[in-house]
Amino acid sequence: MGDVARDAFRLEDRDLAGELRGRRVLLRPLRADDYAAWREVRLRCRDWLLRWEPRPAGAPYASEDRATFVARCAMRERDRQLGTGYGYGLFVAGRLAGEVNLSSVQRGAFQNGYVGYWIDEQLAGHGYVPEACVVLFRYAFEVLGLHRLQVAIVPRNAPSRAVARKLGLRGEGIALRYLEIDGRWEDHVRYAITVEEWEERRRHYLGQWLEPLPLEAD
Repeated sequence: MGDVARDAFRLEDRDLAGELRGRRVLLRPLRADDYAAWREVRLRCRDWLLRWEPRPAGAPYASEDRATFVARCAMRERDRQLGTGYGYGLFVAGRLAGEVNLSSVQRGAFQNGYVGYWIDEQLAGHGYVPEACVVLFRYAFEVLGLHRLQVAIVPRNAPSRAVARKLGLRGEGIALRYLEIDGRWEDHVRYAITVEEWEERRRHYLGQWLEPLPLEAD
């Protein structure tokens, strides 16, 4: 893509008020009226999701009531305004399928952010999360101007590691006792991608995950 097309992407993205689109997925900030759909997925997939989520030993699970959800949406919007985080609901064919987040954005000499994601168990394995990550990578590198993105995954979390493999992210080894997950200090496999790697693979990423599929011959 040339400079003119890149600039068009930047302008188009800003006009979408926070919405980012892939071939099949839509990313947009969650709103109060998403609560019912979000709660349905979270409750149905509770066992699938909670075992991988940060929680100190002895602490209750995070509340999933409406007031807490609305406050969380407001917090994500404040992060967006401050430029420190960008949280998105992941939608497939109008259905809330999960979330993809860019958090702890640091500027200065680091220019780094952390990517996290989860998806409805019923929709896992269809490539929606890798596609959403490519959409987010494009935004982070080409609009926000970040230099580096990181993903950290518990080693036995096979579905999340499969996403990193599909994206060809560079492994950076094991961080010992990196985060407290469901009451245990867990090691994490660390993955990363820099803007230089994004530029090298950009055509491949866009062709595989974002651009429309070519029409089949009659």
